[in-house]
Amino acid sequence: MDENEAQQVANTLRRLGIRGIVSPEDLDNPNGRWRVYDSADATTRRDITDEALTVIAGRSQQGGPARGFVVPQSR
Repeated sequence: MDENEAQQVANTLRRLGIRGIVSPEDLDNPNGRWRVYDSADATTRRDITDEALTVIAGRSQQGGPARGFVVPQSR
């Protein structure tokens, strides 16, 4: 994911209450690929991108309130 997609993922993680730090794979190259990590410490962090995206996908499929119209059936 690029920086723009990473920001969207970070916002979604925060909104869903999921812990994770979105950061570039290579800290010296912010234009490169970005990943989701379990901590901000570059020496001990663990890549949890796949887990985070799976949780996001699962929650988005659960549905929820939707906008629209309720049309009563005619008798």
